[in-house]
Amino acid sequence: MDQEDRIALFLDYENLALGFRDHHGGLPFDFRPVADALAERGRVVVRRAYADWSYFDEDRRMLTRNHVELIEIPQRMGASRKNAADIKMAVDAVELAFERDYISTFVICTGDSDFTPLVHKLRELNKRVVGVGVEKSTSALLPPACDEFLFYDRLEGVDIPPPRARANRPARQPEPRQALPEPEPQPEAEEPTRDVDTLAAFVAQTVAGLQGSSGGEVTASRLKRTLLRKDPTFSESDYGFRTFGELLRHLAETTVIELAEGPAKGDPEVSLPEHGDREVAFGLLRSVVVDLAGGDGAVALSGLKDQLRRARPDFSEKKLGYRGFLQFCRAAATAGAVDLRWSPDAEDYLLTPKGA
Repeated sequence: MDQEDRIALFLDYENLALGFRDHHGGLPFDFRPVADALAERGRVVVRRAYADWSYFDEDRRMLTRNHVELIEIPQRMGASRKNAADIKMAVDAVELAFERDYISTFVICTGDSDFTPLVHKLRELNKRVVGVGVEKSTSALLPPACDEFLFYDRLEGVDIPPPRARANRPARQPEPRQALPEPEPQPEAEEPTRDVDTLAAFVAQTVAGLQGSSGGEVTASRLKRTLLRKDPTFSESDYGFRTFGELLRHLAETTVIELAEGPAKGDPEVSLPEHGDREVAFGLLRSVVVDLAGGDGAVALSGLKDQLRRARPDFSEKKLGYRGFLQFCRAAATAGAVDLRWSPDAEDYLLTPKGA
């Protein structure tokens, strides 16, 4: 139990509940998915929600059943209820950070960018900060400030029905005219798919960066923490994986990474393959340069990546752990696949087949 994170939860309830209702057709806010998500991250020792509860009668009962302390911010004549709730919540959070050293994580449930200074202050006090907000009503400034940010809409247990098409009113019969082609049925609006190839590039680049900066082993737990530092909204479940380990096994099967036994059980070591796809990609680069050079000629770096993608549409240097195409070409030159040199006349890098 001593190893568990102690969590303090603060809900800007009006922002969270009204934001969810406004953007999802009046659906009621349910606290249970938030509680379940936090239960996976540690032990919640403080639960407080701030609002004028005279406006949230049913919600008040629901939160009380979930053992949330309700902080009343009554509406006063000539005062801003919203600002009063924000200030009270911020003051309480900072006060708790000083008084309760054992609390390691603060969860701030809001999408309001006004809480960004609070997040910065808590992190300055060596507290981990997790944000929770409704995706469409969360300020773009808030998630990057947090250590991790959860979109309420994506939490397990939040069921959002697909948007229903508006019922068409019966129209008057038009006068006989030339027949018009019937419009093609439009598919229902869907959440944009998340590209696993982009995810693979993101993971590979991160592993390469960790190996380059420290030179030591990269464990799965360290990799996950780094991914969250780069993108606090990252979640493997958005890509269809139940656990981070399942994601890593998938990437290992597709030779994006390699897994080995780590220092602790369930925390494998992650590395980039030394052979395999990288050598195949170097060979692809060499063959394309040979075809384009046509003998003793040279090929400019500009536009070369498009030529590789014509030969192999799934080519991506980022999936191999390289930050950019030039870095990939330099690695190919180091491996002896091509020669690479800067040309002042062409104002570009030129590539030739090795030995040409």
